[in-house]
Amino acid sequence: MSLTLRQRPPWREGNGFQLLIDGGEIFPAMLASIQSARSQVLLEMYLVESGVLMDRFIAALIEAMQRGVAVYLLFDDFGARGLTGENRRQVIQAGATLVTYNPLQYGKLRGNLLRDHRKLMVVDRGTAFIGGMGLTDAFDTTANPTLSWHDTAVLMQGPVVADWHEVFCNNWQHWAGKIIPDVDLLNAPRPDITSDNNANTNTNTETNINASTMSARLEADQAGRVTGGRRFGATSIQRSFLKRVRNAERRVWMMTAYFVPPRSLLRALRRTARRDVDVRLLLPGPITDHPAVRYVGHRNYYSLLRSGVRIFEYQPRLLHAKLLLCDDWVSLGSSNVDRWNSLWNLEANQEIEDSRFVESVHELFEKDFLQSDECQLATWQMRPAYRRALEWFWGKVARMLERMSASLRRKTK
Repeated sequence: MSLTLRQRPPWREGNGFQLLIDGGEIFPAMLASIQSARSQVLLEMYLVESGVLMDRFIAALIEAMQRGVAVYLLFDDFGARGLTGENRRQVIQAGATLVTYNPLQYGKLRGNLLRDHRKLMVVDRGTAFIGGMGLTDAFDTTANPTLSWHDTAVLMQGPVVADWHEVFCNNWQHWAGKIIPDVDLLNAPRPDITSDNNANTNTNTETNINASTMSARLEADQAGRVTGGRRFGATSIQRSFLKRVRNAERRVWMMTAYFVPPRSLLRALRRTARRDVDVRLLLPGPITDHPAVRYVGHRNYYSLLRSGVRIFEYQPRLLHAKLLLCDDWVSLGSSNVDRWNSLWNLEANQEIEDSRFVESVHELFEKDFLQSDECQLATWQMRPAYRRALEWFWGKVARMLERMSASLRRKTK
């Protein structure tokens, strides 16, 4: 299903990257970019659900199409189950081309498991967004101000955007059966970003970001590489992270929503910690959308803690971010670097090597560590019997599902 890049893209210089934290920064920036679009908007999403946030995006997309911008939407069929038929008709009638990725089919278990987990937007082939967010009210600080899901994204400009454009177009061509026309910015009109229509797409004036001001802040001298775009599974993302962990000299900090890593990564984390490298994991606390997955992850805590890995559980809200930091290298995007990713999902991560961007990621980690409870080995060994039983049970279930998944995946090749 859908080979999305013929070869792995190389490292590219001359980019500008900006870290965006939570819906209060991510969605206003995306909406501002749509408002400033002149020719084309490409949007690829896993979680899409009707609600307050989606209404804002639909309004922005419709306004863009009214001034001649072409809009192409690629939504995962399973992840977009919460998008109503009315919302679908709205964007299609306004002129958007909406394609669903791998439509669910009754009786096709193996095929239905293959999903597009990416979160990607490309505007005018000049600006792109990659992250872990979904277009649902759960992520929106306006619709859900106190318990919005904690996530990250990266806004980028520069040569890497062309790689993301190719990733989207190749995947789109597979499912739509047609090619997306090239971007024509020479003859495209410039939008009036001060118009009433544009101002109304985001009523939260405190977080409304003017796209031209935002773009001016990006330094076009940063190195980056696209990962996860070649084929099914996130093997390229995992291989890249695994190599960085093994060669780390100062720190390995990992933030993920679902901690069920491959055994090779667990071994690498333990061995790296024994070399006196600062290895830390920032994982979900009691607020989680998948408690069973959290219990599965708990089975790894003892061996990690014994090896010197520090484990923090985030307390205020649901942690959904996927962020990897090794020395001065960052990987950010949709991949949780878990076993399921490597079997079934299309993923998208942006790798970045730049001291300024690394510093912004470092600051985010430090802030989140302060809002987390650190697990101590002595305390962990005294956890109650019922929790150990839950860990044992869900661990058995996970291993059974992993064996079944591996068998099913082999049959789909």
